[in-house]
Amino acid sequence: MSDALLPLRRMMLIRAFEDALAARKDHGFQLLSTGEEAVAVGLSLVLEDGDQLLTGGRSIGPALARGVDPGKLMAELLGRVAGVNRGRAGRGHLSDQESGFFGAHAVVGGNISIAAGVALERKLGGGNGIVAILFGDGASGAGGLYETLNIATLWHLPLLFVCNNNQLSVSTPREASNAAKELRDIGRAFAIPTALVDGLDVWAMAKVAGELVEHVRSGKGPAFLECSSLRLRSHSTTARETRSRDELAQLHKLCPIKLESARLLTEDQITNAGLEEMRADAARQIEDVMAFADASPYPEPEEVLAHVE
Repeated sequence: MSDALLPLRRMMLIRAFEDALAARKDHGFQLLSTGEEAVAVGLSLVLEDGDQLLTGGRSIGPALARGVDPGKLMAELLGRVAGVNRGRAGRGHLSDQESGFFGAHAVVGGNISIAAGVALERKLGGGNGIVAILFGDGASGAGGLYETLNIATLWHLPLLFVCNNNQLSVSTPREASNAAKELRDIGRAFAIPTALVDGLDVWAMAKVAGELVEHVRSGKGPAFLECSSLRLRSHSTTARETRSRDELAQLHKLCPIKLESARLLTEDQITNAGLEEMRADAARQIEDVMAFADASPYPEPEEVLAHVE
C-alpha cells in the first residue's frame, strides 16, 4: 500500500470501527466522528512519536488515528479488562500515552488547560515533543480556552490548539453559540499564528497542520488551527437527529472518505476494485477487533474501587 493511500485507509478503518460499534446493542453512550475523520487523520500524519494528543469526549477517531490499538480500544469502549484502561475509562477518559494519545476528557473544554500542563512539562523537561489539543466548536466559548491561550502565549508553550468546527454544538448552530466571526479569530486576539483549513480534505489538513506544528516545534510558542468540518451523525448514540433527511443527504456528498476516494480515482492512483479491497480489508480488521474485545471478560466486582483515591 503506497503512502498516497495511507490516509484513506486510516479513515476507512475509523469509519468501519465506529459503524461496527454503533451496530451493537451494548455500544453504550458514544460520540462518533463520522464525517470528521480527515481532521483526526490529517493532524496525526504530522505528529511525531514524542508528541502527545489530547481531545474532548469525541475521542474514538483521534485515538485510532494516533495509533491506539483498535482491539484494545474496542475492548475499552465495551467495558472489558483487555481495554487500554481495563474498561474503566471508556471513550470519555481513555488514555494511551505510549501511543502519543495522552487522553480524552468528557467535560466540554475540560482537557484544554490540562494540555497546557502537559506542554509545560515538555518545555521544562527540555524535550522537543509538542502537544496538540483537539476540541470542538462547542468548547470555543469556554473560559478555560481563553485562560489557556493566555498562559500558553505568555510562557511560549509548545501547544497547538486545534478547533474542529463541525458547525454544531449538539444541535445549536456555531453562529448562535460563539460571537466570533471566525473561530480562528480567537487565536488572533493573542497574536499567535492562526489558520483556517478545509477539514474535509485530509491532505490540506496535513499540510496546514504541518506548517503550524513546525512553528510550535521550533520553540516559537503556540498556534491555533480552525478546521471546518461536518458531523454526519447525530450528536451522540442517544441523541435525536435534528437535521432533515434532505439536509443530511446533501452533507453526505461532502464525506471526506468519498472526496478522497474520488480524488484518487481521478488521479489514477487507485481503481474501483482497489477501493473495494480497501473497504473489505477494513471490515476484516474490525471483525478481528470485535472478536478480541468479545473474548475479554468484564472486570471483577472487586476492582470497582481500584485506582480511586
